[in-house]
Amino acid sequence: MRVFGIDCGTEVTGYGVVEVNDGARGSKLRPVCAGAVRLNKKDPTAERLLDVYFKLTELLQFWQPDVVAIEDVFFSANAKSALKLGQVRGVAMLAAANYGVPVAEYAPLAIKNSVVGYGLAAKEQVQFMVTRLLELDKIPQPADAADALAIAICHIHHAQTAEHLLR
Repeated sequence: MRVFGIDCGTEVTGYGVVEVNDGARGSKLRPVCAGAVRLNKKDPTAERLLDVYFKLTELLQFWQPDVVAIEDVFFSANAKSALKLGQVRGVAMLAAANYGVPVAEYAPLAIKNSVVGYGLAAKEQVQFMVTRLLELDKIPQPADAADALAIAICHIHHAQTAEHLLR
């Protein structure tokens, strides 16, 4: 299974692709790629959203994932920031739907719990565990890319648990 994780942001949207290969010794996570779509905050909102859409569409076509995993909406004290983030999430979901892959959404607490084992883990703890779980030489940069990899790992863990329960 190949999972395309997306960490939506209004200035930087991280992405990461993780594969899981089931072998004789169990499942093995394999990092495929990670990076970020950087947006120019001076551009009008509509242009930034279009830019995210086209770049994510291009990445989806290139990496051909089986599923897209995305962080669910979190509650924010700043309604305007939450609305802008929701717009980016909507564009990311549209790109996935247009590509024809299912979208799985996970709450931030679920992602942290799945990767670190603690739902209130600090960002640095998530980055450290992503590096360990994927056996990387260094922490993925930018931080948004590490977060996207964490989202992909979260989906893999949830999918494996669901598959195990069905047996």
